[in-house]
Amino acid sequence: MTDPAGAFADGARRFENAHAIHDEAFTETDVEDVLDAVLERVRESLGVDTAVALLLDRQQRHLVATAAKGIEEEVSQAVHVPVGEGFAGRVAAERRPVYIADVSSANVFNPLLVQRGLHSLLGVPLVADGALVGVLHVGTLAPRRFTADETEFLQLAADRAALAVRRRLTRAEHAGALELQRSLVPSALPALPGLEMAARYRPGKASVGGDWYDVFSLPSGEVGVVMGDVAGHGFGAAVVMGRLRSALRAYALETADPAKVLDKLNNKVVHFEPDATATVLYAVWDPALDRVRISSAGHWPPVLALPGGPVRPVRMKPGVLIGLDSDVPRETATVDLPPGALLCLYTDGLVERRGGSVADGIDALCEAAYAGPPEAVGAAVMAALIGRRLPEDDVALLILRRALG
Repeated sequence: MTDPAGAFADGARRFENAHAIHDEAFTETDVEDVLDAVLERVRESLGVDTAVALLLDRQQRHLVATAAKGIEEEVSQAVHVPVGEGFAGRVAAERRPVYIADVSSANVFNPLLVQRGLHSLLGVPLVADGALVGVLHVGTLAPRRFTADETEFLQLAADRAALAVRRRLTRAEHAGALELQRSLVPSALPALPGLEMAARYRPGKASVGGDWYDVFSLPSGEVGVVMGDVAGHGFGAAVVMGRLRSALRAYALETADPAKVLDKLNNKVVHFEPDATATVLYAVWDPALDRVRISSAGHWPPVLALPGGPVRPVRMKPGVLIGLDSDVPRETATVDLPPGALLCLYTDGLVERRGGSVADGIDALCEAAYAGPPEAVGAAVMAALIGRRLPEDDVALLILRRALG
C-alpha cells in the first residue's frame, strides 16, 4: 500500500528540485556546466544510476553525448547516435518520452548501455522554442518502472535545460560568427599607390550574416576588388563566406577575366557546397588604374561618381547567383576611370529597407555619393542611408577612388 505522506513528500521534493533545476540552468554560463548541474539534480531526485544529455549536432543528423553522470565514458568516447536509431535516436525522432523496461532485449544503438549492465531506461526530448535540442535519459541497474509523476518531472527538467542550452548555444554561435566574420574582413585596407580607399562594415542587429569585402594586389600589377553576400545568417553563413573568400583569391591568380573567376567559384560551390548561394561582385583594376573590369553574380551594380559629372550605377548585367547550376554565361563590363573617379561597392543591407524598394535605396546612395575623398564619402553615405538606426541586416561599404595626381 502506498504511503500518502511519503508520496506527498516525494512529490514536494521533486517540485523543489524542478525549481532548483531552473535556477541552476540559468545561473551556469557554459553549456556543459548547465547540463552537469541538471543531470546531478535529476539523478539525485529520481534515485537513478545514470543520467545522460545528448545534443543534436549542427547537421541535425546525430545526437552527441555532451554530459553524463554515472556513465561518463559516453562523453569521453564521443558517443554519437543517429536520429531515429536506437533508444535515444527514437526519443529524438518521435519527440516524446520513451521507456525501456529491459535494455538487454531492446533495440539500443549505443553498446555502452548494455555493457554497463543497465536494465531500465527513460528518455525525454530536449525541446526549446519548438526546436529539438537533444535528448536527456536516465537509467537504472535494477528493474525500474517510472511513474507518470517521475516522467513528468524528467520532462520538466529537460524543458528547462533545453531552454538554457539553446540560449547559450545561440549566444555562442553569434559570438563565434561575429568573430569569424571580423577576422576575414580586412582590418586595414592595403596601401596601393594611386588608389584611395575607405570601408565600413556594420553587423546587423538580428544575426551575423555572410557579407564580406576584399582588396588584394595581383602578380600582374592589377588590383582585385570583391564585394559579396552569402545567403543566410549565423555561423554557417560566416563559414561559407570564409571559404568563398579563399577560393576566389585562388581563382583570381589563375585568370584575369572577372567573369571566368566567378564561373570557377560557382563550379566549386555547386559541386562541394550545393546548399550555399551568394551574390558576388568581382572587379579587376588595370595597373594604370585608368580602367576597371567588373563582373557580377547576382550582386547589385557598383555606383560610379565622376569628377564634375553624374553619379549613377554602372550599367552591367547582374549575372546568375553563385551556387545556381546554370549555363547562362556571365559577362564582364569595362569602365573607364579618369583621375578622381570614385566607385562604391556595397551589400543590400545598405540600400534595402522594409517597405521600400532596393531601387530607391540605390537612388539614395547616388544622391549621397560624390567624387571626393573616400573617407568623407563613406561618412556621408552612412549618415544618409543608415543614420541613427541599427540595421537589421549586415552593411558593407567599400569606396575606391583613383587619385587626382
